[in-house]
Amino acid sequence: MTDMQEPVWIQADTTLWWAALFAVILVALVMLFFWTKGRRIPGEHVFRASRWSRGNMLLPTQVAVSAGSVLHYKPELFGGREQSIHINHISSVLIDRNLFFSDVMIETSGGTSAVRCHGHRKRDAVRMKELIEQFQSSYYRGGGAAGGTAGTRDRPAPRPESERRA
Repeated sequence: MTDMQEPVWIQADTTLWWAALFAVILVALVMLFFWTKGRRIPGEHVFRASRWSRGNMLLPTQVAVSAGSVLHYKPELFGGREQSIHINHISSVLIDRNLFFSDVMIETSGGTSAVRCHGHRKRDAVRMKELIEQFQSSYYRGGGAAGGTAGTRDRPAPRPESERRA
C-alpha cells in the first residue's frame, strides 16, 4: 500500500455516509411533497380529516362549507378531485359517529352521488352539519339568495302610495 491511497475501510465508510445522506434527503423530499399536498385549502370554514383515519394517511380529504356551496376536495398523487354542491341542492347530512372519528355523508337532491368523507373529528362533523343547516336557512329566508341580498330583483317593485289609493 502506498502513502497516497486510503485504506479500503475508509472508502467504504465514506460511501456509506453518502448513501445515508442521499436516503435522508430523499425521505425529506417525499415528506415535503405529501405535506404540501395535504395543506389546508383556502376558506373560512374548512374541515380536514385526520391523517390517522382510514384513507387519509398521506392525502387527507377536506370539506369547505360556505354560504353558497359545499366543496369536497380529495388530493391525489397527481392533481386532485373536487366536488362542489350548491347549498340548495343538499338534501341531508348524515354523521356516522365511530369510536375515534366520524364519517360524514352529504346527500344531494340533484342526482349526483353523495359526498362521503371519512375521519373527521366528531366536533368538526357536527359543526359542518350546523353550518350547512344555517346557510340553507339563510338561503331560503332570503328568497333564494345566500345571505339574503340577491334574488330580490325578480320581485316587482312596490307601488307608490298615491297609486295604491286610486
